[in-house]
Order: sequence, then structure tokens, then C-alpha cells
Amino acid sequence: MTRIDGPSHGPLAGGTPGHLVVLLHGYGADGNDLIGLAPVLAPLMPDVVFHAPNAPYPCEGNPMGYQWFGISRLDPALAAAGVRSAAPFVDNFLDETMARYGLDESRTVLVGFSQGTMMALHVGLRRARTLAGIVGFSGMLAAPDVLGAEIRSRPPVLLLHGDRDDMLPHQLTERATEVLLQHGVKTTMHIAQGLGHGIDQTGLSHAARFLLEAFKLPMPQGSP
Repeated sequence: MTRIDGPSHGPLAGGTPGHLVVLLHGYGADGNDLIGLAPVLAPLMPDVVFHAPNAPYPCEGNPMGYQWFGISRLDPALAAAGVRSAAPFVDNFLDETMARYGLDESRTVLVGFSQGTMMALHVGLRRARTLAGIVGFSGMLAAPDVLGAEIRSRPPVLLLHGDRDDMLPHQLTERATEVLLQHGVKTTMHIAQGLGHGIDQTGLSHAARFLLEAFKLPMPQGSP
């Protein structure tokens, strides 16, 4: 299997990191797209190292970017098959990166955007050991009908979405929240008014607070 890799940032404090955040980008982007969140978050959590691997496949719709799996339309069956086929890449990356730093799932959070959110939810809920948390921006839960049979752990989840998203309707996040709660996953949802397919300052502030709580780190003065 091809090993995935991408840009990293931190830890700001130097030395060996105490926590890990893995950022999974969306369709047609690359790791550089989400690693830009790290310089904003790092001052709040200086012992955290951020990694943003590139997805394993060149993007069919954007030759400059990457994809976790191909998409032609919002097809539930295609999304279900896609996350399942790409999951081993993310699992292997998590295992290798945690081992590199001597960390485990309790000190690791998955953060996804769009297609990366689909990957984060699929992988994070099926690992034998519970992650510290999952954050999903502008995404959806693929294969919700089989989650009950496949879920292996229940990390806390934060889902964020804009109500003006014309690529993935925000109702997908509302539905994902319902399904996760039904399966005993502590899930918090934030729908941003007037936001399209993206991340705004309010969403980033929600994510920062979630990460600090997930890692049991103090809330710094002047935090967003």
C-alpha cells in the first residue's frame, strides 16, 4: 500500500509533542490546504503537532490536487465504498505517526473537511481504541445504515457546517448528528449562518475549544 504523507507544523513548544492532530483535506485539495489551520491553533496548544497528509490518489476533477476517492455526484453508495477503500491509508498513517511520537489514540484527534470529514468519521468510529475526538467541517456520515454493526469506539465528535453550503447541504451534518447520537456518540453540532462550503472564524473557535477539552488542556487567556 502507498504510504501517504504531507506537511506538518509544530509543536510550537519544541521537543517531543504531547498530542497529535491529523488534518484530512477535502476533494481536490491537498495537505497544504488544511495545515494553514495549524498556525492559528498552535499558540493555544503548544505541545500539539499537526500533520496534514495528502490523500492517496490524484484528483480526477483537479489534476493539481488529491482525492480520498472518486466522486461524480452525491451518491450514498459511492461514498460508502469510497471511505471503506481509503480507510486503510488513514489507519496506517495514524498508526505510524502515533508510533513516531510515542503517542496513542487518547492523545490524538482527527479533523476533516468535506471528503476528509467522511474519512475522519468512518475511520475514527471503527478503531479499536478510542480517539480523543473527531472534528468534521462541511461533511457527511457515509454509510450510516451500517454504523451500528461496525462501530468499535465512541470518541466525542464536533460537526460544523454552513447553512449556505451548495456543495454538501448542511442537512447532511444534521442527519449525521442524529445518527451518531442514536449510537451513543457524544456529538455537538454548529450550523453557521451565511457560510458556504468553508471554515469561518466562529467554526475555528469551536474547534479550538473542542481540541483543548479533548486533550484536557487549559484554556489560554485570549483564546478565540
